[in-house]
Amino acid sequence: MKANIKVYGMTCMHCHKRVTDAISNLEGVNSVDVSLEDEDASVDFNPDAITLNEIKQAITAAGYEVGEDTCTVPESEDEAACPILIKYDETEDNKVEAGSIKEVSFKVSGMQCSACSQNVERTLKKMDGVTSASVNLPMERASVSYDPALVSLEDMEKAVDVIGYHVVRDRVVLEVGGMKCAACSQNVEKVLNRLKGVSSANVNITTGRAQVEYNSSLVSVDEMRKAIEGIGYTASLPADRHEAEDRERKEREKEIKSQRNNLLISIVILIPIMLGNMSNMFPAYFGFVPDFFSNKNLLFLLATIVMVFPGRQFFVGTYKGLKHGVTDMNLLIATGTGAAYVISIAATYLNLGPGYEHVYYDTAVMLITFITLGRYLEARAKGRTSESIKKLIGLQAKTARIIVADEEKEIPVEDVQADDIVFVRPGEKIPVDGVVIEGSSAIDESMITGESIPVEKNVDDMVIGSTINKSGALKFRATKVGADTALARIIELVENAQNSKAPIQRIADVVAGHFILVVHVIALVAFFFWYFIGYEAFNAAVNSGIESPFLFSLLISITVLVISCPCAVGLATPAAIMVGTGKGAENGILIKGGEALETTLKIDTIVFDKTGTLTKGKPELTDVILTAGHAEDEILAIAASAEKGSEHPLGEAIVKAAEDKELTLKSVDHFNSIAGHGVEATIDSSRILLGTRKLMEDNSIDVSSINENMEKLESEGKTAMIVATEGSVIGLVAVADTLKENSKEAVEKLQKMNIEVVMITGDNRRTADAIASQLGIKRVLSEVLPGDKASEIKKLQDEGMIVAMVGDGINDAPALTQSDIGIAMGAGTDIAMESAQIVLIKNDLRDVLASIRLSRLTMNKIKQNLFWAFGYNSIGIPLAAGILYPFIAKIVITPELAAAFMAMSSVSVTTNSLLMKRSRIK
Repeated sequence: MKANIKVYGMTCMHCHKRVTDAISNLEGVNSVDVSLEDEDASVDFNPDAITLNEIKQAITAAGYEVGEDTCTVPESEDEAACPILIKYDETEDNKVEAGSIKEVSFKVSGMQCSACSQNVERTLKKMDGVTSASVNLPMERASVSYDPALVSLEDMEKAVDVIGYHVVRDRVVLEVGGMKCAACSQNVEKVLNRLKGVSSANVNITTGRAQVEYNSSLVSVDEMRKAIEGIGYTASLPADRHEAEDRERKEREKEIKSQRNNLLISIVILIPIMLGNMSNMFPAYFGFVPDFFSNKNLLFLLATIVMVFPGRQFFVGTYKGLKHGVTDMNLLIATGTGAAYVISIAATYLNLGPGYEHVYYDTAVMLITFITLGRYLEARAKGRTSESIKKLIGLQAKTARIIVADEEKEIPVEDVQADDIVFVRPGEKIPVDGVVIEGSSAIDESMITGESIPVEKNVDDMVIGSTINKSGALKFRATKVGADTALARIIELVENAQNSKAPIQRIADVVAGHFILVVHVIALVAFFFWYFIGYEAFNAAVNSGIESPFLFSLLISITVLVISCPCAVGLATPAAIMVGTGKGAENGILIKGGEALETTLKIDTIVFDKTGTLTKGKPELTDVILTAGHAEDEILAIAASAEKGSEHPLGEAIVKAAEDKELTLKSVDHFNSIAGHGVEATIDSSRILLGTRKLMEDNSIDVSSINENMEKLESEGKTAMIVATEGSVIGLVAVADTLKENSKEAVEKLQKMNIEVVMITGDNRRTADAIASQLGIKRVLSEVLPGDKASEIKKLQDEGMIVAMVGDGINDAPALTQSDIGIAMGAGTDIAMESAQIVLIKNDLRDVLASIRLSRLTMNKIKQNLFWAFGYNSIGIPLAAGILYPFIAKIVITPELAAAFMAMSSVSVTTNSLLMKRSRIK
């Protein structure tokens, strides 16, 4: 079949060649003739092998179009191909299948307390299509599950912005090559804006750069690059860029700087106000202070500056919250400081009579100063809780050296693609994961595995991105790049863990969410009590020196509002979880969330998979038994020579043992593998048999002399093989899957912690019991089929046990999921690690104990934090309400002192969490 296809956008012979190549390379195309003048392509093709539509798609993919639009190209650029303006069916892109649930996370700034995070959670949960929402206060991040057919990310962002908080987006600048006209820049903008997660894209053809705002949990920079390259352009991160900026760090620094400036303004103004106030109270001591410092008009002006600038954040937050029916810590602060400020203005400019002459500008300014100090210290402390993420990100290599056409080319690590050939010199970081194809070296993998001794790497060995090449030069083929590298996955796991909530935190959040309403009720009750009853009953006029019952009651009420800080309650759990999971990551233990930490504390039974978890997972030579007249090395050399041609794992173990001892292996003249029984070989004209009793019986060889030894080895779970030559037995070799060096120690320590240890395996009962007896494990589940492991875990749970499962293989994944806590070995399969809640990177079973210790340490810190947070409010609020005043005259907390206490409560909780960094879990 022949077809004549109109092709628009060709401007030169370069275009002609691109279109010709694009069509002729298709399977089923017999011939093609492209005319530059007529703007068409005549194609002869086989309709059974390829369709006309597929040919058109190939032309479009090459950067041209089958359509009516054209593109004007300047004469000076007649050698450049210019893809014409691409049209998209937007309705097709926007089709979303109803009922599909997606997950997204985004950063929310402006939250100051647990009530803030509760406001954001409630607002998101009220939206149609949102199935769940969780907001982490220290990380300032919201994680949402939603139905994209009912609600969009933009809708959620607007809802958060409306209630007074701000969604922070990621930003990136890409260098785009190949753009020649305005249509090109439109193409790039369109393809970027069509990506899910991209909020906006602005392409400047003059600078050749695209500025993109996006959500990194929905779209990656690599996906943007591929989308741009898919329409015929090139895209890369700027080659001269500095280290990729940490978005959270920038936002944190912005918050710290803002609060620091607010604090400096408050302190500078507080000094003259306090001096003026002190000169009135203690004229004998502060007589050096000029009289105008006590002038009410000046005090009003100074206090107004503080209220308008440092204090504005509290009133703006209150207004936005009340406008949409939510309350947070801003309301408490605004109510307290606003009351003191308004009553002072009234005393300054209105004649309210006796008792109303005193002003409280100093109270309002001190409140804002102390609270701003608390926010400044809190911002600095919260930044430290996510240090583990920053350290991990800092480990990543920035550039890579790849081989292109036999030449070295240095590129940003983000531009490395799978199958690229990467060259690494001694002393350099390995940029991505890969397989060595040339060279050998020792690699320092301590940052991933914790192993201090460098690991030797040769051809076909795996290398891990961000580890350090110590000795030799290496060439390797990239296998995992970008978000798929081992370090990137670790960072993702830690971030997800720090975004999660523990069940105990949800209780604290509910309390904190209703706390502000309760505090206002208590403040009102305290006001009315002191105004109508307490002021007269306890002679407050004489004891306090305040002649007005209204002012005395108002100050009590303000103090209650200021001292009741829900921030400490909100920070108690997430701060500890962030530090705990970060500490785990630093020690090679990845914990996927607060719930996993809390559940680990309750574990009373741990089930270990045998092969690859308790044992090394591959057979090794364990014993060589001799008969008279033969040496150990002789027996091993004969057995290894016979097995040299075998691919059986048992045979490979024997050969490896001989090679490790540097024994000389002889050539085999004849080799025969006898399935299920062993091997037969001819060496130096001697017939060698190596295998089972049945093999010996079939060849009429008496094995009675080594029967006892063989039975003993088999009782220990080892596979014993008889070695015979010239019709007589000369020895035994035994092979077994041996225990990892730390397995016995780990099991013993777990048992000392009163945790029952169970072993599960598909091996026969005798082998399983042999391994269990070496470890001191009493309960053994043997001959369990892979599909039945999960049901065995379920049976243990039905007995009332809280079960942790430790495994490494694909067949362990269902059991890891079924268990209360799944623990995967870092060297295990990806599926096992995805199914588990805890991943032990170092493959050291002692880290199971460390994870339990870390769980206990973190939960203890959470309980300490909650105790102090609730205890602070339980004691502080009654004291602020004047509960001691009737018994001990003049014992009343001032609003200024309450502000200082409030500021320190949050800082003390965060500091207590940070103390975990000093604790040892190993």
